Amino acid sequence: MTTGMTPDHTSPHDFASWAEAMSQRTNRSLAGARLVAAPSGMTPDSRRAAQEWGMAVETTCGKTGMATTSFRFDADTPIDEIPDMRDATGLKAMAYAEAHMPVLHNVLSELQREGTDFTGVRIAVCLILEPKTAILLRKLKAAGAIVGVYCGPDSTDPRVAEQLRREGIIVESSRDWTPEQAHDAALRLLDTIEPDIIIDDGASFARLASLERPNLVANLIGVAEETTSGVRAFAGMEAAGALTYPVVAVNDSMLKTGFDNAHGTGETCVTTMQRILGDHAFENARVTVVGYGPVGRGFARRVRALGATVTVCDIDAVAALQAVFDGFAAQDIDDALAEADIVVSATGVRHTITLDHLRLMHEGAIVAVIGGIANEIALDEIPHFVPEVNRDSVELHVPDGPTVTLLADGDGVNYTVGGGNPIEIMDLSFAVQASAVAYLLNHRGELPHHLIRLDAATDRRIADAALKARGYRASHAVADNGYDWRLTRFEENARHSATQPEADTPATKEA
Repeated sequence: MTTGMTPDHTSPHDFASWAEAMSQRTNRSLAGARLVAAPSGMTPDSRRAAQEWGMAVETTCGKTGMATTSFRFDADTPIDEIPDMRDATGLKAMAYAEAHMPVLHNVLSELQREGTDFTGVRIAVCLILEPKTAILLRKLKAAGAIVGVYCGPDSTDPRVAEQLRREGIIVESSRDWTPEQAHDAALRLLDTIEPDIIIDDGASFARLASLERPNLVANLIGVAEETTSGVRAFAGMEAAGALTYPVVAVNDSMLKTGFDNAHGTGETCVTTMQRILGDHAFENARVTVVGYGPVGRGFARRVRALGATVTVCDIDAVAALQAVFDGFAAQDIDDALAEADIVVSATGVRHTITLDHLRLMHEGAIVAVIGGIANEIALDEIPHFVPEVNRDSVELHVPDGPTVTLLADGDGVNYTVGGGNPIEIMDLSFAVQASAVAYLLNHRGELPHHLIRLDAATDRRIADAALKARGYRASHAVADNGYDWRLTRFEENARHSATQPEADTPATKEA
């Protein structure tokens, strides 16, 4: 299909095709943006699908008060006219990403104006290496930091790696590494950078340093951790008395987990699976989502918008109840898997989908990970299974069970065979990362060796910048509302009554 959601193509299917194309080609975030269509250009079903996806739908081509058009999409743009950044050079893809990342720029500039000095700070970064990450690295370097990045073979964009090397950033990254070579390269970056600060993903780099480079760890100012699984690992280290440096839990900021996980991962895992399975793969599909955290919720909401029937499995009764109140069925995993056409794991926990679970699935079922740690599906228990880098799908022959279709070799589907989380979402996450680095620098030597959460003021600063970029603003508060904890409703009612004029009675009128 090469047309947009025009009057001739107005079924919900067209939103599915448009969303997949826009998301996969541009890596832009549809959630949080405005979708503008001609008054006759969308059916009610298409409108509802877009709104459940997270878009504000307007039937006008005017700006409607927006300060910028950067967060506005035209529903009538033909699909074949959507720019495809997957085919761009590293330099062009990075420029495109930077043009849609105003929040990181504004927050970092404000931190510097307030006195945070990045000059000479040695920062080792372990993140997915693609255009958005490159902007964080580039801006830290421009602020004066000495920056190096490591990325494993399963999530490296070679064109970006080469461009960053040209710009003087130390890069340890290759799609061709064996596991042993990847391990050696990680140590090589640690030895080269001798980091003051580590920006980490999954606690991978900091744990490696703790275990194999304790001399370097002794000089760490601290770590900024990006992910749920990483925060969980650092919490385990803290509980065991093995955490010897402060860790800022970037993941625990609402501007990260509330947007990156629910909207970024939730959106791009759907559209990456559409690219592999077909734009309308979720229409009338029975989908089981295992894990109803932010990622699971974001995914479930969007596949429902595309016509799926969703069942949620979560061991937390509160999360399962929340799924029910969100309009989903909640079942035990053993009961849900046999009927599922598509199963996704959204937990970030090893062996969420066990070998016995795989045996419960029907022939031809599709299974994928949208969380993202090694063996979230128990592939290590399947004889002769050999993963390949960047493979969209493969038939998986389950011992004593069915043959199922495995996506992305059981790795996080959106970042291994897709473009990763959208540009505007990572703009928020990297603004939190920059704030975490600034916090560590501004409090060096003062922080306990614990997990630390940034304060609410940091979230407000980033949210305000993001609202402003979209032409919105938060409301204002009353400067003095007379709050007093001693003022109960009873006292307030009594005061109110005392200030009211007495009603005229017949006796007073005669007087």
